[in-house]
This record gives sequence, C-alpha cells and structure tokens, in this order.
Amino acid sequence: MIEYTPGYLADHWCTKGHILLCVEGELHTELEDGRTFTLRPGMSYQVGDGAEPHRSYTKMGAKLFVVD
Repeated sequence: MIEYTPGYLADHWCTKGHILLCVEGELHTELEDGRTFTLRPGMSYQVGDGAEPHRSYTKMGAKLFVVD
C-alpha cells in the first residue's frame, strides 16, 4: 500500500513495471509521449518493465495498492 499526499509529483520518469489499483483519491499518470490517464477508486492499470516511461501526480492525494 502506498499513500501519496496532496500535491505529490514524481520527480523522474519511471521505466519499471507496476500494477496499480487505486483504493482512495485520484492519481494522474502522464506518459512520456504526452498521454495522461486518471485513476479513481476501483480503477487499475499495469505497465511492463521498459515500456512507456511514466510519472504520476495527485492534487488531492491517493491511496494505492501497488505490485512491482
């Protein structure tokens, strides 16, 4: 479980694979190519190692279940 406080912004592009499930709040994920996605409670996504560099941010805070 990971909890991001309001205003969190990743300071790097991540290339590691993850599976994320949003439990509370809202998380925005930006891909290096400019696309963005928003996770709300009950939503999930996965990305593989070395695929699509990404970074996340949240305005309101978010609680996530993450598998690396």
